[in-house]
Amino acid sequence: MTRVHVVVVGGGFGGIAASRLLQDAGISFTFLDLRDAFHHNVAALRASVQPGFAERTFIPFSETFGESFVQGRVQKVDPENQAVVLEGGREVQYSHLIVCTGMIGAFPGRFVTEATMQSAVKAYGDLLEQVLAADSVLVVGGGASGVEMAAEVKTQYPHKKVVLIHSRVDLADPNMLPSVREQSKQVLLEKGVELILGEKVSNLSELQLNVFSRNSEVKTDKGQTLTSDLIISCTGLKVNSDAYASSFSGSLVEGGALKVNPHLQVEGFSNVFAVGDCTDIKEPKTAYNAMLHADIAVNNIKNILSGKELTSYQTGSLTMLLAMGPDDGVGQFNGWKLPRFLVTLGKSRNLLVWKSWRHMKQSQP
Repeated sequence: MTRVHVVVVGGGFGGIAASRLLQDAGISFTFLDLRDAFHHNVAALRASVQPGFAERTFIPFSETFGESFVQGRVQKVDPENQAVVLEGGREVQYSHLIVCTGMIGAFPGRFVTEATMQSAVKAYGDLLEQVLAADSVLVVGGGASGVEMAAEVKTQYPHKKVVLIHSRVDLADPNMLPSVREQSKQVLLEKGVELILGEKVSNLSELQLNVFSRNSEVKTDKGQTLTSDLIISCTGLKVNSDAYASSFSGSLVEGGALKVNPHLQVEGFSNVFAVGDCTDIKEPKTAYNAMLHADIAVNNIKNILSGKELTSYQTGSLTMLLAMGPDDGVGQFNGWKLPRFLVTLGKSRNLLVWKSWRHMKQSQP
């Protein structure tokens, strides 16, 4: 195959960043995703509690990428014939491939089902109705998503009882500074969120999630029984490897992530790159890092085409901001703890929704 044509699989932050860079460089590409719209999932939790917010978190792909965008589920990658095979049998040939399939996890933090923009927005509207009906909300999981979810509910509806259960004693992302993690706990307590730490929900598989059910019984491994009208899970993130696992079985680590070299090439394949959460890079899985990866991958495709030396990706000090409702936040930038008011100004008020609309070269409605 002599024609240069890049295929990008996956429409998260890494996928749209790679596609926009290819578009700007004038390189022929096809961009594939299950949905017909980009989901700014940084704001997914607020979309679950604030009326009218969900519409702002989905941005149609076709308006940005035109015919370069194809909606469909990837069934497999055929590296021998350099083709991506979609459900239904359609094949898309590639000279270079960028895999950006991200993570899958529980709704509402993640929305990874095949859907139209309208049905996706409706799913968040349906959950909002359940939140409105509930007098009490229980959040399972105290990582970054769980902390933000509990804060969003309690800030929007301060009269509701909000409980967060976490199997560990420390909240938020383990890679964050201990002082920032402790600060996230203090903000939740200030807002009136009840914390049950060091206990695991033992009957999670029997519980109905995201559905109003008055006084549902939640049991913990320490023998405690609680009741709640609505249970939201923020646990169980895993690598979304379905599209490539069978094709790159020799290049996988445990859990399904792809082994990449410093140039972000998948081990054993010089023309296949991986970007974002599906890589085995030892760093927190953030939108910010996925977009940095995309820049390296696209630059290296250009370097390959022009015979230049490849660029290496360097992990840096952690940057992570947690929005604790629209009025508060905690976080760190390049390893330095930030004042709460700066996080509030920088992220919490609008959750950077405007940035994705601008990146997609569209006007926010």
